[in-house]
Amino acid sequence: MVRTSSKKIPIVILSDEEDVYTEASTPSKHTPPLASKLHRNGKSIDSVSAQSKRRLCMCSEPDGDMRFISEPDIEDYGYFLRKKKPKADNNTLLHLFRSKRGLFVTDVAKTEWCERQTEFSLFSEEWKSNEGKRVGFGGGRRNNEAIKAGRNRHVQLQQEVQTLVELKVKSREDDMAMKLVNFINGVNQLVFDGLTRELPILSFAFAQGIWMVGQIDEVQMPRAKKDHNPILVEIKTRFQDTVPLEAQKRNGRIQLMCYKYLWNNIVAHAHHDFPCKQLYDYFELNPRRTLSKDLQAACDESGFTARSLGDVVRYYQNTCKMLAPASDMLVLRYESQRDHSVLYEEKVAYDEGWVKSEIESCLELWLGRREASFVAEDEQWKCGYCDFVSECEGYTDTDTVSTQSLASE
Repeated sequence: MVRTSSKKIPIVILSDEEDVYTEASTPSKHTPPLASKLHRNGKSIDSVSAQSKRRLCMCSEPDGDMRFISEPDIEDYGYFLRKKKPKADNNTLLHLFRSKRGLFVTDVAKTEWCERQTEFSLFSEEWKSNEGKRVGFGGGRRNNEAIKAGRNRHVQLQQEVQTLVELKVKSREDDMAMKLVNFINGVNQLVFDGLTRELPILSFAFAQGIWMVGQIDEVQMPRAKKDHNPILVEIKTRFQDTVPLEAQKRNGRIQLMCYKYLWNNIVAHAHHDFPCKQLYDYFELNPRRTLSKDLQAACDESGFTARSLGDVVRYYQNTCKMLAPASDMLVLRYESQRDHSVLYEEKVAYDEGWVKSEIESCLELWLGRREASFVAEDEQWKCGYCDFVSECEGYTDTDTVSTQSLASE
């Protein structure tokens, strides 16, 4: 049973590939857990006030625009992919598609699912942008409806504890600052209410030398008073009321373990070698750039004064110093889209060696060190739900496609 706040906090939506919804927090009528549950020392989080616990921010893209474009022909993707395949170091997938943005946790999960599909989808997005056409994903009307239902469910879960408030950002510095402010406020909600949702996470993957970004569906404080390690939860929804296949569960475990890996990196390096310079250099940010008036006001409402990105980063670092490592026991939950009942829940034991190996394997593709591989023969049923199957030379046997319905994840 999860605990929800009796008061909801306004939130700012950051619209990037991770569908980042971020939140601030507010104390509930429940007895709040002691702040020391998240602390490695006896300090309190002094970067947020009670007022911030009632506020969350939501940001649109810096240009504030949304583009609606018409549908392309699927055959064009294959031509575009063959034409645009990266060759030089500065034309890797990471450089072409995640420059100044960081690698998304979902990128790792999607790459594990099917590297070839990942590559097709990346280049089809670029083709869409260049040609002014809309790309539809999901393998048909039913899957599109399932994806929409899954997204709506996540918004519903978020709104149980937070109130969404849209705020337009004017620069990359504003966008980064808002993510960090929402993380600070989300941690504050975790401290006071024992629960937060849609928590943005940004961390330097030290072993891989890159920045990764993501959004954790839910973070809970354990009920045991002596346990101070937050529990990370990944919530997925299913169109049909069936138990997910092993490949789907494996993919969910990878995503969940990536969040734990990033969380622990934040905690481990917050005190002594927090990579501020790497953050500014990697994302090409100016720490002295003045934030927008709206964003300055959002910081004030969160209980601290910040006039530049550098100010926000200092508060972010102070907040990270107060965190304990995440629990080694993670939770992967699948819900029915029909009635939100739990179809399957798994306690996942964290395996750092395995998840680091998966990230490194993913980066071999993203850094152009090898060609994209196809799904294993015994998992070619995935191809039946791929928009690019007609262009994929790795798909050869239509008889192997399973009739099992995939979940919207």
